Amino acid sequence: MIAKASLAMIRALHRRKGREEAGRFLVQGAKLLRELLASGWPVEAIHATAEAAERLMLKDAVIHPPHVLERMGTLESGNEVVAVVPIPPVPVLDVPGEGELLIALDGIADPGNLGTLLRIADWFGVGRMLISHGSVDLFNPKCVQASMGALFRVGVERADLATRLDALRAAGATLYLATMDGAPVFDLALQRPAVLVLGSESHGLSSAVRGLGGTAIAVPRVGGSESLNVSMAASALCMEFTRQALSR
Repeated sequence: MIAKASLAMIRALHRRKGREEAGRFLVQGAKLLRELLASGWPVEAIHATAEAAERLMLKDAVIHPPHVLERMGTLESGNEVVAVVPIPPVPVLDVPGEGELLIALDGIADPGNLGTLLRIADWFGVGRMLISHGSVDLFNPKCVQASMGALFRVGVERADLATRLDALRAAGATLYLATMDGAPVFDLALQRPAVLVLGSESHGLSSAVRGLGGTAIAVPRVGGSESLNVSMAASALCMEFTRQALSR
């Protein structure tokens, strides 16, 4: 009976509605569990197979047979440990610090891309991120997995993006809008504090965000490919922000 109750509760967290109603999300797999425990985030419960609990030294894990863990998890294979984690309060980004770079995401629809963008932000030392209300759920299992633990280190505020960007600009941040027709990023002296704004994979930046103005920038195209996806563009642009910051 305990296994059935746990299974029903956890399977509800596979869906956005279930996560929002319960205020919980899932962290799956040994690597992400280690990242979670190292982060200091609260953990409500850890469900594991007996073998995984012993190997990972999870003294307080709730033990289930492997076939139950397979139904709890969303991974294609290797569902041996599933943690239930409370969704934290949404942080509000305050005045950008001197020399700080923030990333803002406008209408990102793919959870894998959002998770990868978190990982990119973490790699380049971007500690805070804005995402629009129209973007995919931050706690979607595919996003959590793709973040590779960056979710626990990068503060993310979901907000009305145009309003928050306008406030950040008023507080002294320079807005850089990633667009196909922007100026080559290598030709610009990038200013900080800054917000790098990236749009959705299929529609680009919204009219409300474009209407704010800002400096349009792009990764120069040399070959024949039509476009970069948002994660590729973010990585290239963040690299140039980092290169210029380190060279000063």
